[in-house]
Amino acid sequence: MRFSKMHGAGNDFVVIDLRDGAPAPDADLCRLLGDRHRGVGCDQILTISAPHAAGSIASYGIWNSDGSPSGQCGNGARCVAAWLVRDSAAQGDRFAIDSPVGTHAVERLADGGYRIAMGVPDFAPDTVPLAAGTVAADSYRVHVGEEDIAFGAVSMGNPHAVIEVDDVRAANVAGIGPALQSSSMFPNSANIGFAQVLAPDRIRLRVYERGAGETLACGSGACAAAAVLMRRGRIGRDVAVELPGGALRIAWPDDSSAVTMTGPTAFVFEGELDS
Repeated sequence: MRFSKMHGAGNDFVVIDLRDGAPAPDADLCRLLGDRHRGVGCDQILTISAPHAAGSIASYGIWNSDGSPSGQCGNGARCVAAWLVRDSAAQGDRFAIDSPVGTHAVERLADGGYRIAMGVPDFAPDTVPLAAGTVAADSYRVHVGEEDIAFGAVSMGNPHAVIEVDDVRAANVAGIGPALQSSSMFPNSANIGFAQVLAPDRIRLRVYERGAGETLACGSGACAAAAVLMRRGRIGRDVAVELPGGALRIAWPDDSSAVTMTGPTAFVFEGELDS
């Protein structure tokens, strides 16, 4: 099985082409591919298949390194776009690709980066999903361990909790992240973001991802954090999000528009996994 190893701002992937009809990887294979000691090593596995929607050039599937499926991955979307450009499947600088949750417009930029339309954030508790009634709130509270945590919640095609902190470097990501993921508030778990506002146009973010743990970057997490903070009026509608692996640009012109995410991609190496 041939694969490409890629990353977007340090969030790394194994990319597999299934357009020949090959089956999707099962959970055991995903865990092997994700294993940084006995396999290739990655946060997520991305598979490329035929498109679902008219006008799209391809679709992609997402699996976490623990074998669980995911509905969205922003850094992965950019890597899939770059892979399709290199493969000559994408003609021109604008095209569309299908994720498990929808169709996304892609723009290839002059600096080699990509801008992806990530969809309209959905704050409805039953969509996230979040066990907190039916009316969206600016903030929710839950007792985790010995801490009382306030957080925002939003779906970007996958569930996110966003906790605003004074200093993201000192945040208890490894403790609060998995504890909040396993809380009854999130029946399908969630990606847990820890966000620090640095300026009206700049935030710092760490994300403990569902099925992968803390990663160097999370594209959908950057969109979620920006959307929660924009909705509160804490930041402007076009911001830089600084993650441990690099920076992303997130824009959300208004509440009814799609969030766009702009950032880099990189090919690391090509490989073949022996059976």
